[in-house]
Amino acid sequence: MLALLIACAAAPSAHAEPASTLAGLWQRLGSCSQSVSGPAGSVGSEVTVLFSIKRDGSLQGQPRITHSKLVGDDAAQKEFLAGVLSSVARCFPLSITDGLGGAVAGRPLRLRVMNRARERGA
Repeated sequence: MLALLIACAAAPSAHAEPASTLAGLWQRLGSCSQSVSGPAGSVGSEVTVLFSIKRDGSLQGQPRITHSKLVGDDAAQKEFLAGVLSSVARCFPLSITDGLGGAVAGRPLRLRVMNRARERGA
């Protein structure tokens, strides 16, 4: 499944301005990973992905799943994992400034993705 993450990593970032702060970096990662909407049977599932990036915002090495709490039957779990990996893959390469790239290049980053129940009404 991590091969899917690597294979999809060529999608460009949709933001116009490169992120120049850690807050901007996490906002970008959060916005592309929050698009995961797993099946209803996997509500409560969560995955933590460990990865590092290069100065230019591309992935360095292969990301790893370091934690998972999967809920539901096998099909629901697989669908949730596939959704996580494809949504995270859409994040890369990240559009970041040279300064931010130099600060975070090679450092381990962790991204937690959860399937929460959708709120009704709002």
